[in-house]
Amino acid sequence: MKALDGIRVLEMGQLIAGPFCGQLLADFGAEVVKIEPPRVGDAMRQWGRTDAEGHPLWWPVIARNKKSLTLDLRKPEAQELVRELVASTDIIVENFRAGRMEAWGLDYETLKAINPRLIMVRITGFGQTGPYSNRAGFAAVCEAMGGMRYIGGYPDRPPVRIGLSIGDTLAGQSGFQGALLALQHRHVTGEGQMVDASIYEAVLSVMESVVTEYDRGGHVRERSGSFLPGIAPSNAYPTKDGDTIIIGANQDSLFRRLTALMGQPELADDARFANHQARGSNQAEIDAIIGEWTQTQEAHPLVELLAEAGVPAGLTYRAHDMLEDPHFIARESIVRVEDETLGATAMQNVFPRLSASPGAVERTGPKLGEHTRPVLREWLDYDDARIDALEAAEII
Repeated sequence: MKALDGIRVLEMGQLIAGPFCGQLLADFGAEVVKIEPPRVGDAMRQWGRTDAEGHPLWWPVIARNKKSLTLDLRKPEAQELVRELVASTDIIVENFRAGRMEAWGLDYETLKAINPRLIMVRITGFGQTGPYSNRAGFAAVCEAMGGMRYIGGYPDRPPVRIGLSIGDTLAGQSGFQGALLALQHRHVTGEGQMVDASIYEAVLSVMESVVTEYDRGGHVRERSGSFLPGIAPSNAYPTKDGDTIIIGANQDSLFRRLTALMGQPELADDARFANHQARGSNQAEIDAIIGEWTQTQEAHPLVELLAEAGVPAGLTYRAHDMLEDPHFIARESIVRVEDETLGATAMQNVFPRLSASPGAVERTGPKLGEHTRPVLREWLDYDDARIDALEAAEII
């Protein structure tokens, strides 16, 4: 079995945050039925890069293990159909702008009256309450508001983003976490609840002690590039063959091992570098010394050398490095899943790994409306004539 076998989920989100939450639920066995607009579907079907034939390559990942049900939620008949589905639903995931579900008569109080055990995960930019709740909130804006953008990049340049929609992903994980907590609460009490997950708060939750540093110490964490102020040595260093190696030896014992390997054991007893605080105060100096040494070494042999010495180190992997790495291969960190259009397609596996009820990637993202008829038959016991009528009315 998988951890969430038997849990039924309606995913009413679009783009990234809600669908990523749905992906995580589906990865661990929940039956996730994704509701999409007829004819056009979720815009995620078109996002991201494509293969040589123009087939999008993000959709097979974010919609994996899901079923597709088409519904025109602008129509009252479709809204009523959702209310029927809710009777046998465990979790709804939605990431529409705040107030949209209420406008459709699909607010939590209405749906809870139909199914008191229902859990509703609501993901928005700024949450369901507060003066900004009605604002449109994309990840870029919320990453900035949550404090992440300000500290990203180099001190002499404007803030940067990493090459991912990290705010959306964090919010999706936050919604997933909330859903699991709500399931445990329901297990004890028999009652569902609403999970209010916002992108800016999901970002804020991983901002370490940034707020506390300012509140109690007046410190403002600034952009520092590839290192963290006061944490040394822990940086990216150049190698002889033009690669970059990451070395983290900021503990005293690790630093001593590193300096011995460098052939400069005296550095570990040098007053400038003898402890964590001293190295933090002389960060640029020790990084320069290490960088001079790494430039005399080739990257891959150096990683092995450092690993044997017990010093944390690694290269900055790209996709092809992951596909070829023996550790990734041994742990099946990347799996190939058969896709009707793309063939065997590589993607990240399901994490974390559970020893008794692990998740798995069973299939890639579905075709638009592929499961409309099966879901209406299985969940609502509709016959073909009734489904045909819904299709004729362009409700599905």
